[in-house]
Amino acid sequence: MNATAVAVSFESVLVTQRAAFRVHPFPSARERRDHLAALEQAILKNRDAIAAALDLDFGGRCANEVLFSETYVSLNAVRHAHRHVKRWMARRPRHVDWPMQPALAWVMPQPAGVIGIISPWNYPLFLTIAPLAAALAAGNRVMIKVSEFTPATSDCIQRFIASTFAHDHVAVITGDAAAGREFSALSLDHLLFTGSTAVGREVMRAAAENLTPVTLELGGKSPAILAPDADVDSAASDIVYGKFLNAGQTCIAPDYVLLAANQLDEFVDSVQQHVSHYWHDAARNPDYTAVINRHHIDRLRAMVDEARDRGAQVMTIGPQAEPGSRRMPPTLILNPPDDIALMREEIFGPLLPIRTYASLDAAIEYVNDHERPLALYLFTRSDRCMKDVLKRTVSGSACVNDTLVYIAVEDLPFGGTGASGFGHYHGQEGFDTFSKLKPVFYRRWPGLSRSLRPPYGWMHRLMERVLISRR
Repeated sequence: MNATAVAVSFESVLVTQRAAFRVHPFPSARERRDHLAALEQAILKNRDAIAAALDLDFGGRCANEVLFSETYVSLNAVRHAHRHVKRWMARRPRHVDWPMQPALAWVMPQPAGVIGIISPWNYPLFLTIAPLAAALAAGNRVMIKVSEFTPATSDCIQRFIASTFAHDHVAVITGDAAAGREFSALSLDHLLFTGSTAVGREVMRAAAENLTPVTLELGGKSPAILAPDADVDSAASDIVYGKFLNAGQTCIAPDYVLLAANQLDEFVDSVQQHVSHYWHDAARNPDYTAVINRHHIDRLRAMVDEARDRGAQVMTIGPQAEPGSRRMPPTLILNPPDDIALMREEIFGPLLPIRTYASLDAAIEYVNDHERPLALYLFTRSDRCMKDVLKRTVSGSACVNDTLVYIAVEDLPFGGTGASGFGHYHGQEGFDTFSKLKPVFYRRWPGLSRSLRPPYGWMHRLMERVLISRR
């Protein structure tokens, strides 16, 4: 299908959904709960098919890992919205100052219309379902562009969504990068994109032609900082899990570690032990995920080669993968120079740079000298240290003494800042993102404010003293 045909197809879906929205622009709480319940049942019914599709697309992805990192968090998003949608829909009273009385004011959450979602390949189920749940809770119609890099999973999602929702309610669309560009250029009522910063810029440029509101969930280099008082072994356990789950192909994975020089040896030893415990002989272990395709394998290997050539110490944990496998063993790179690709680009793979700092202040300065990350991980036993680091750094989110798991706290908003994106979803913030929060002012009967209209006289002079001069 050429780009013109894709555009026509996308546009026809948009026209159909917009017409359906105009016929029924404000679904009731019961209808929205029914939609979310149907989505929940569709996920449960297809969870085995989803796991099999992901395993096929990745060339090795453990069904047990998928169960928690994709299925559970998706269901959690749907169930949370189902529980709270009626409360989220309620009008939100606002205060009216006495000169404007008698009157009422409130905010009315109203469905935005047709929402566009562009989901990525690394967590194709969760990063489709979580925004979809928020958009349905907000009462919208939804168009979803799924990734071409996970064709089996995209096909599975397309089939179970089509069997659950009418095409004028939720439509899943496939296609390559050109199709993604056409999708971004549609005149949607809101567009959420999850992916790389580079593609995010393209999406924003395309959406700007229609002044489409955009939420960008990007990536970046999320640091893990060990304070001098950190429990090094516990931190290593959490960082290993957060970094090497899904072979590092996670937007909020710890990208690099900053620690004191006297913590380095203990940390490296602990990392090796925890990798062996979680994924013994990882590159040959079916519980360990493969890299998505050869292009990404080649990119990661080039990063390692450059780091080694520039004098960094490279430590591979466990044996290399079997011929033909895309499983890449967890690899540590100690004190890499700051100007190589490994330290300039989001890694998105099982490579963990480790840099030492002279002081915690220096570590904070290092983070602040670079683009703002999607996540910041801090390991400390001190509340004072925690408060200091949180106040002095800016990140999309922060997680203290753990990694990754905060993504499953559905009541916390999720989103980036600066180069890691902007806007939020999850929980009520997702509902609000996909709603028009309409301010409403209701005048019950004529009030004092009418006395301020022309012609101007003694009443205006009195009100000027009362309201403005305060004499």
